Amino acid sequence: MELEKLICSYRATIRETMVCIESNFKGIAFLSDDSCRLVGVMTDGDIRRLLINGCGMNDSVQKYMRREFVYATVNDDSKDIAKKFDSGIKIIPIVDETMKLVNYAEYNKNMHIALAQPHLTGNEYKYLIDAFLSTWISSTGKYVTQFEENFSKYCRAKYGVAVSNGTTALHLALTALGIGEGDEVIVPDITFAATINAVIYTGATPVIVDIEEDSWCIDPNEVEKALTLRTKAIIPVHIYGQPCDMGRICDIAKNNNLYVVEDCAEAHGAEWDGKKVGSFGTISCFSFFGNKVITTGEGGMCVTDSRELNDKMRILRDHGMSKERKYYHEAVGFNYRITNLQSAVGVAQIERIEDILEWRSKLEEKYRKAFLGREDIIIQRNDLPGRKKITWLVSILVEEGKRDRVLEQLKENGIDARSFFIPLSEMDIYKMYAKDCKKSKKISRMGINLPTTYEVSEKDVSNIVSLIESV
Repeated sequence: MELEKLICSYRATIRETMVCIESNFKGIAFLSDDSCRLVGVMTDGDIRRLLINGCGMNDSVQKYMRREFVYATVNDDSKDIAKKFDSGIKIIPIVDETMKLVNYAEYNKNMHIALAQPHLTGNEYKYLIDAFLSTWISSTGKYVTQFEENFSKYCRAKYGVAVSNGTTALHLALTALGIGEGDEVIVPDITFAATINAVIYTGATPVIVDIEEDSWCIDPNEVEKALTLRTKAIIPVHIYGQPCDMGRICDIAKNNNLYVVEDCAEAHGAEWDGKKVGSFGTISCFSFFGNKVITTGEGGMCVTDSRELNDKMRILRDHGMSKERKYYHEAVGFNYRITNLQSAVGVAQIERIEDILEWRSKLEEKYRKAFLGREDIIIQRNDLPGRKKITWLVSILVEEGKRDRVLEQLKENGIDARSFFIPLSEMDIYKMYAKDCKKSKKISRMGINLPTTYEVSEKDVSNIVSLIESV
């Protein structure tokens, strides 16, 4: 809410002050003098007591306003402000050194700065209602086709196959490529578990390799070392919006007759050598989970330039059912379909993807400037040759041994942050598949993802950075 709606002149009548309180729905009015300095406050409870005691509606509020009240200054951090709230104080005015009102803080038992939130300010609701009213709410409808066409075009791929989530996208891609028992698929040590799980679902053997220390992405040198006669595919993961070295990876794949299955779950719009991620893989996979760059709530997409693989994935996605003969199954397939409702949201999101990427980039730049000069805090690199990263979650490295203290400090101040993914090689269920992965273990112990939402203000960034620096 705009601050102005909470401000009332100290010359106002009780009636006028009541109107201010009733219109702002906050139960309080900040009373200012002719120089816009805060001189008093009045709550709805104060006014009720005055009326019960016989005060008139046209009496001046100046005579009865609270001249002693709780307030915060622009120099107070969120922890100091939080201490000022109690059972009777839910709204606190914030002033500068001259007592001029600049903002206010509002108590909420769940108050916090979220790590990630969907940004649904375009045609999402309009298209969703249209899909709902059409009664085509399951896996058939115009928005499914439109979403597939629009997103694959954005990725500069010929075909798109929308699915229920990013994990099913990976599994569908590997299955369509014939990956199975006896095959090996190379994956990076730092990634979400879906990457390796999809390999295991097929019966193939994952091979976990180390990452590059500067990009945090899969290291092509380690990929080459891990090649065997059984290697069938490589899954490069564009981690935290940073594209992998797709030049080297594609060369390795071509020279060894391997498939490339790009995991682009966190990197919509990122580029390698001027080409969008998703345009390099034999099949490339995206996620549209609620915290991703664009979202359908749950959802995913496989994109490819191969008509044969496109047709095959469409059959496998729909229980392996023939497109010509209803209920005749050509293969053992899956129910990996997305709904028309989800796709309606996706169509609206892809319309706005450049705007979404822009505000994410601007937010990261605010963090980057705030961390400037701190050699002990490293923000994700955006200057690697050939790579155009996007901002998924703003990601930093802090000194080893201090990561958990930083996270605890942020949590205590209502700020949602999270540590990097735990390396696959450190989990009992996966460690038997791992090569030596020293760099990933080091990076993981240092890594933090910071709040990356449209609502994070410059002041929030300053506060978050100050809390990190305090550790």
